[in-house]
Amino acid sequence: MSALLLADLTVFTLALLVGFEVISKVPATLHTPLMSGANAIHGVVIVGVMLLAASVSSWTGYVLLAVAAFFAAMNVAGGYLVTDRMLAMFRSRS
Repeated sequence: MSALLLADLTVFTLALLVGFEVISKVPATLHTPLMSGANAIHGVVIVGVMLLAASVSSWTGYVLLAVAAFFAAMNVAGGYLVTDRMLAMFRSRS
């Protein structure tokens, strides 16, 4: 295993642990706004997919880009749907 791969895995593992610790401390009243905002940030992933699409030259790359684009698009759409549902709670019913 190369040193660069080991460093990347270390950063990834630390990010998972810190993310889990931070999210587990969020009160239930703030969970929906936090998640809708975080899902909307996945638009950055879509931009990354578009930038990487210019340099892909293998079928494996195309498949990974398609999977990344699909999941990022689902997160963006989900973020906006959750936000709309959350804001609908504050609209008047008349």
